Amino acid sequence: MADGDHTPRVLVDDRQTEGIDLEPLVAVARETMTGEGVARAELSLSLVSEEEIAELHERYMGEPGPTDVLSFPLDEDDVDEDGVRLLGDVVIAPAVAARNNPEDPGAELRLLVVHGILHLLGHDHMAEADKATMWARQARYVEVRVP
Repeated sequence: MADGDHTPRVLVDDRQTEGIDLEPLVAVARETMTGEGVARAELSLSLVSEEEIAELHERYMGEPGPTDVLSFPLDEDDVDEDGVRLLGDVVIAPAVAARNNPEDPGAELRLLVVHGILHLLGHDHMAEADKATMWARQARYVEVRVP
């Protein structure tokens, strides 16, 4: 990435069998990263099976069963040889996402990409005030509203 190039890098690893249009996911990831002030950054986005996310959920969160999205942040000081910040990994299970929003699974996937990136950047939704802030940030990037 040259000094003047501030387009976020999104590396996609699609390890599941659902037919997914990756372009909108990469686009919303880039828009979110740029909007959150981390344009000179790299993100790993993995689409996985329900079984794989269930295993990750149990191993890293200590919670049984599948979830829709997991985020694995890297340290803020993690940069590559070009000075690009390595944000971390967002792992999404499209099958779970489709159950969350059967009317528009694509919108749900975009929401989960944004949600995962916001977690990588340190946002959470444990407290009501933090939740309201995070949901407002999500709404900036996707047209999906979360209750």
